[in-house]
Amino acid sequence: QLQASGGGLVQAGGSLRLSCASSALTFSTDGMGWFRQAPGKEREFVAAIGWSAGRIYYANSVKGLFTISRDNAKKLVYLQMSSLKPEDTAVYYCAADSSGLATMRGRSYSYWGQGTLVTVSS
Repeated sequence: QLQASGGGLVQAGGSLRLSCASSALTFSTDGMGWFRQAPGKEREFVAAIGWSAGRIYYANSVKGLFTISRDNAKKLVYLQMSSLKPEDTAVYYCAADSSGLATMRGRSYSYWGQGTLVTVSS
């Protein structure tokens, strides 16, 4: 139901925009989140946006650098990433929370995309 795209190789300081396309009928009422998992590390929260975009949360490590947004008409959620660092290298996953809330808890999300790899070179 969720298809993430937009990953790739970028130099440190560069930017990327990830997209997540949903096929769910409930997309406009789902809360959406981005998570990432670096090699050898646990999955971590990156950003979340409520169904109406009224609430948005970011991990402290990306606050001011990444921007999450959504287009309910197109059933898309975006993650604009700027000033990328090598430590941002990870597989990025989008996820949907049917409660409609923006939440940082991974276990609140029922649906997960397949992930897109972001590699930041130094």
